[in-house]
Amino acid sequence: MKKTNRQKELFMVFFRVGIFGFGGGPSSIPLVHKEVVGHYKWMDDEEFSDVLALGNAMPGPIATKMAGYIGYRIGGIFGMINAVVATTFPTVVAMILLLTVLNAYKDLAWVNGMSQAVVPVVGVMLSVLTWDFVKKSKSALGWGVAIALIVVSLLLLEWLNVHPALLIFAILTYALVFGNRGKKRGTPAKDGGGLR
Repeated sequence: MKKTNRQKELFMVFFRVGIFGFGGGPSSIPLVHKEVVGHYKWMDDEEFSDVLALGNAMPGPIATKMAGYIGYRIGGIFGMINAVVATTFPTVVAMILLLTVLNAYKDLAWVNGMSQAVVPVVGVMLSVLTWDFVKKSKSALGWGVAIALIVVSLLLLEWLNVHPALLIFAILTYALVFGNRGKKRGTPAKDGGGLR
């Protein structure tokens, strides 16, 4: 009975994400975070950050990758299928219905206004999640290192157009190489920094 409830919870979480994740995969991340970390506590913030970082480094839509991993972690193979279907099904149905309606009424002002009104809300949700990650970086690394990494990442991603996967790979490699050196010298490594 407990496994059935867990599968039902998984479906409802990712069904809600699929319905309310306006603006594409990145805009659904705060919704996934709120449900998985905040409400059900299936993961902590650090593990969610690891999943998000690795998910962004791999090809494909972030929402389905996260649904697949979290579903597998919580409910095995069936949980993975359950979460991916729950995430994609509402979007597929909504795309078919909404694009049919929008194409029929695209010249009306209220249709145009409706599609643009969602953008600021998505921006606020992403900003709140970003600020949470900045605070967690500060507590793990200190303000100096956190700000330096933010500035360097911004410069590489926005001005030099470095692909995010390359940046994440470089940071993970650095952490693995220098994290192991710290352990060899007897320096205690901070708990929770690695992947689980």
